[in-house]
Amino acid sequence: MAGIQHRNGSYRVLFRYHGKQYAFTVGKVSNDEVEAMAAHVDYLLMRLEQRLAVVPSGMTIVDYVQFDGKQVEESSVAGKITLTDLRRKYLAANEALLEQTTIEGIQQHFNHLARVLGPLFPIADLSLADLQGYVDNRRTKGKGRNGRKLSAATIEKEIISLRTAWNWAVQMSLVSGKFPNRGLRYPKSQEKPPFMTREEIDRRIAGGGLSPADIADLYDSMYLTSTEVVEWLEFMKTAPAPPYLYPMACFAAYTGARRSEILRTELADVDFGGKIVTIHERKRVRGKLTTRRVPMSPFLINAMHEWLAVHPGTPRLFSQHAVVEKSPSADSDRSRVRATIAGAKEIRKKPLVVIPVTPDSATFQLPAAMSGSKWEVLKGWHVCRHSFISACASKGVDQRLVQSWAGHMSAEMSRRYAYLYPSTQQEALATVFA
Repeated sequence: MAGIQHRNGSYRVLFRYHGKQYAFTVGKVSNDEVEAMAAHVDYLLMRLEQRLAVVPSGMTIVDYVQFDGKQVEESSVAGKITLTDLRRKYLAANEALLEQTTIEGIQQHFNHLARVLGPLFPIADLSLADLQGYVDNRRTKGKGRNGRKLSAATIEKEIISLRTAWNWAVQMSLVSGKFPNRGLRYPKSQEKPPFMTREEIDRRIAGGGLSPADIADLYDSMYLTSTEVVEWLEFMKTAPAPPYLYPMACFAAYTGARRSEILRTELADVDFGGKIVTIHERKRVRGKLTTRRVPMSPFLINAMHEWLAVHPGTPRLFSQHAVVEKSPSADSDRSRVRATIAGAKEIRKKPLVVIPVTPDSATFQLPAAMSGSKWEVLKGWHVCRHSFISACASKGVDQRLVQSWAGHMSAEMSRRYAYLYPSTQQEALATVFA
């Protein structure tokens, strides 16, 4: 059966086909709408399984279920490449070089583009007027985070995805000319608040006058002080969660690595003798897989030793036990692997396998472990990265060292980090104006 995933206010539909899992973003719709979509996906998959339909040649299974089982052909627009064709060709050529989260983001951007421009839109005919109409449509009808209107930054990211695919298509002789975005105007955007401690956020909320959206924005910008990191990890150590979650939290807090980077880390990347861990990057240099090395603190070394003593196997540093579930037809191609907390009663009755921790499992298990505690306001794994950088900044660590440990940061993100630890800034200013 097709499943539904709700993340950051947006819905995704997940399904399996020939033993592999696929997903596509539906967007910010009602629960009834996404359930209807999932039911329709089940219907289309049933028709394929019963040989009542086939996926047309050159069409992906995701495109097939998204477009109601109808083939989208280039010939339908007089031989011109369509928006759907561009997405399919671009992702097929570049998916090996991109993060899975980046691929999902691009797919979501193209879904929005297809809803406004149409999946059969002839991409070679794209004009500035088409792009401006898209921007205006998304601004008035799109829903943003925390109940706000869709931000200009989000709309610009969607246009950038299209521009990047266009430039690739020019190199492949699929279209010609420059991307027609010169003169494109976006609505004014609101700068995100600087990163703040929980104490600062509590003071602002106590001052009153903030809307629920304002308060949600503040919590999105929260980071933990060094003392709070220790307290949070003590909580995580005893929280009901899969065995990998606590050591993964320690790794995130003391390396500043992104979730995807943590999940790519292998056992061989941890050098206890040199007290160094190697982080594998995909964002720092376009078109190149790079690495950076981060020193391991004594706390992290101890935490990793404890984890490796019970490590369930696989070359990946973070692995998990999972249950193998087979379909009623016992077709091995349609078997599903579901991550499960080791020790749960249900796994005693079913065969177990060991697999690397998946992004979905890590994303779901963290807030589940913090639910009902004072830590439930933390917004995902990225809080650990913000906290790591802020802790280094508070101790006066050279910015170049912080950059080498944390990896790529945009100019905007660097500006937001400049406000970290106001007490440190006050002490610095006090030395100038005693």
